[in-house]
Amino acid sequence: MVQFHWRLPTHGDRADVALPSDTRGDWGALKPGNLAPSPHDPAAYHEHLLEIARAAETAGFDGALIPSFPQTDDPWVIASSLARHTKALRFMIAFQPPWINPVYAAKAAASLQRLSNGRLLFNIITGGGGPGQLWWGDRIAHDDRYTRTTEFLNVFEGVWNGGPFSYDGKFYQVKDAGLPAPLAGQVRPELYFAGSSDAALTAQGKHADFNLTHMEPLDKLRAKFDRVRELASKDGRSVKPAIRLNILARPTEEEAWAEVRRGWANADWEAIERQRAAMRRGDAVGSPIPDHLRPTADKDPKDLQIDGFFSGLGILGAQGSPLGIVGSYETAAERIDTLLGLGVGGLIFAGTPHLEEAYRVGEEVLPLVRGRQTLRVAAE
Repeated sequence: MVQFHWRLPTHGDRADVALPSDTRGDWGALKPGNLAPSPHDPAAYHEHLLEIARAAETAGFDGALIPSFPQTDDPWVIASSLARHTKALRFMIAFQPPWINPVYAAKAAASLQRLSNGRLLFNIITGGGGPGQLWWGDRIAHDDRYTRTTEFLNVFEGVWNGGPFSYDGKFYQVKDAGLPAPLAGQVRPELYFAGSSDAALTAQGKHADFNLTHMEPLDKLRAKFDRVRELASKDGRSVKPAIRLNILARPTEEEAWAEVRRGWANADWEAIERQRAAMRRGDAVGSPIPDHLRPTADKDPKDLQIDGFFSGLGILGAQGSPLGIVGSYETAAERIDTLLGLGVGGLIFAGTPHLEEAYRVGEEVLPLVRGRQTLRVAAE
């Protein structure tokens, strides 16, 4: 079965795509319309995240990604809280291995599996280098970071599968570790592993269940997925492709593109260029958007398409790859079917604002995805 996930905006959100900055949450400047900070409830935005999680659950999503940035609450804490107020939604915790000891990570994950009845997932991030990586106090070189991630997962799985477990690696040394009963024996969280470099693909071939990538042009995706399968097969494993992408769907094409143009007209282009400059300072490996598809104020949004996917959703508040889906509900479903035809086994969607769009995408778009219907019939 293909997994369909939504994204929780732990960093804040916009109440409308036409707003130039976030108005929900207390991670930015206080502005009219903010849900938090509240003089009556300092956890107001957390309650809003719970609303989004319940919306995603009601609308039929399998799980929700909980991102982690310097400007967010801790995803482990958010997951443990939301799990107590939902029934079926799975929670995908994003984290980097250097943030937590692998033995302690196994213990915490097993505890969350008990708490949530097995609803935990992991988004393993090795880090993009540059100032963003130094914020966490991490100075390890690019390829060494993936060596460390591999060792982290070696220890995590060794402890998870029973003890006593000992390990003597470059970054981690463990002696006679293991999970105590009743934590031992929980279902291991599935691993969504992010990374595009050869070092990343080699590392995920050993442990990952899913290779998670941002949306890219289809020829880039095909080449990457083939490489993932090749490297995983060397370890006798199978790794499923997964994609993170943004979506803006409306009843008609005209309505969808009208929303894009509203956002275009109100975008803060100077702030956008500052963000782009900051992102160029890392050492992450991926497929950059070609210059002719890079959004600028003078370009017509409809000209910024490749393979039927729009490259300007980052202008409208989207996080991650700016490449995503814009169109009618039927067009959006067709684009998703295109990705399923590439063998994609997991999709993580996001839309602005996340609460309203979780209902819209779950109720109006996903039921039209033919590949999803076929897979469900086959499973039954």
